[in-house]
Amino acid sequence: MAESTPSEVSRTPRRGPDPRRRSERARRAVLRAASELLGEVGYAKVTVEAIAARAGVGKQTIYRWWPSKAAVVFDVFTALTGGTAGDPLPDTGDLAADLRTVLRAVVDEFNDPGMDRTTRAFTTELQNDPVFAEAVNERLLRPNTEAFKDRLRAGRDAGQLAPGADLDIVTELLTGPLHHRWLMRTGPLTHAYADELVETVLAAVGPRD
Repeated sequence: MAESTPSEVSRTPRRGPDPRRRSERARRAVLRAASELLGEVGYAKVTVEAIAARAGVGKQTIYRWWPSKAAVVFDVFTALTGGTAGDPLPDTGDLAADLRTVLRAVVDEFNDPGMDRTTRAFTTELQNDPVFAEAVNERLLRPNTEAFKDRLRAGRDAGQLAPGADLDIVTELLTGPLHHRWLMRTGPLTHAYADELVETVLAAVGPRD
């Protein structure tokens, strides 16, 4: 077998680091840096330059994926909450069990220190910037609310809710108390509290004999 000449060897492609893995590492570093800065200085003082410096990337790397600081922060929030906005709720056929699963997951998110810190910074900005608030409503809150209502609608169709139950109100009855207790720190957020909330709401809006 003939040996390769130096010129042939030099033309042989060398396999370097996978650019997709490198890009994913950089993307995660940006989200982690943005999350940390949100908790440390708040949304208003976070800059793309600061995020880039903390993440160890150039500004152009950030702008390759996100058009603005707000877009980065939005992805931080959705990454922390997991999944994609509007993902369907679990449907095992048991509405109460599925709602307990969902609300327990919300409790776990609020009890996570990183999630708590970022969400509080995020919530503050929603109060101060109507344009940002509308973007969040459009891209995150409304799709999630519709997914919640879809699951409730299926439960209503299966006779697990009263036929005339207002799904917007039922959604708020289930999710509002969790957010209020978390935001105002009025009491502990536990799985037991989530379960009791589901039981109380379904007792109020369940089918009548």
